[in-house]
Amino acid sequence: MSLLTRADATRIATLARLELTEPELDLFARQLTSILEYADRLQAVDTTGVPPYAGGLGAGALRDDQPASSLAREDALGNAPGADVTAGTFVVPKVIG
Repeated sequence: MSLLTRADATRIATLARLELTEPELDLFARQLTSILEYADRLQAVDTTGVPPYAGGLGAGALRDDQPASSLAREDALGNAPGADVTAGTFVVPKVIG
């Protein structure tokens, strides 16, 4: 695969809403080229006869859910000394304007 051009990198950066400096554009083009070359190498691997892979845990690795008691509200609220606790809940400052 040929290297991405500076124009390619500029267009991709624009689509991704990235503001890159000239040196960053060169680095971005090289990095994207490297990623695309690696994807091409993966596509070239012969996977004939290899079954699809659905996860790393294997069958039966997860346990069944078991109901259990949870932490009492007073104990949970007691873990926040000095916190403003109103009506059995934590009161925190607003962080989203």
